[in-house]
Amino acid sequence: MDILKTEAFLRLCATLVFVLAACLDRFDNQTKFIIFFERKITFKDLKALQALVYAAFGAAGYNLLQLSRCIFFISCFHGNLSKRSYRYLAWVCYLLDQVVVYLTFATNSAAIEQSMLVVTGMKEFQWTKWCNKYTRFCFQIGGAIFCCYVACCLMAFTTFVSAFNLFRLYSPKKFLRVKNT
Repeated sequence: MDILKTEAFLRLCATLVFVLAACLDRFDNQTKFIIFFERKITFKDLKALQALVYAAFGAAGYNLLQLSRCIFFISCFHGNLSKRSYRYLAWVCYLLDQVVVYLTFATNSAAIEQSMLVVTGMKEFQWTKWCNKYTRFCFQIGGAIFCCYVACCLMAFTTFVSAFNLFRLYSPKKFLRVKNT
């Protein structure tokens, strides 16, 4: 029962941080007047930031679904589940948690890589530095990336809880045999 409450708390925190990261990224824009024209920069100018927004909102939605599952089990079953019937759900939750952690970590790493090109620039590819002109935009994107890494860490801890929930169902002496109930 305490494990379900811990999992629910971790999922709630991860959901809130994912939504914060996605909102920071999605609603970030800055307009500057450069020479003779006005230039507005948004998250759509960097494709990795678009992927980060979609992955963060998707991960938040997944965590909301899993949070509702936790709340349902806490309120209805009070921790008294048949181990044989719960085994398949535990496998699905564990595998989906792994997918979400890896997907969000990969999109966040891609976003930070592309953001470093914005910070440093690259003359070989004619990529100019943006952060010396759009400082507020760059700081807010940096905050969104940091929040997304925090959410990835929270999801990693949630995956540890999912692994515990799954592997506690199996016997330690016989390979992949469900414990006797």
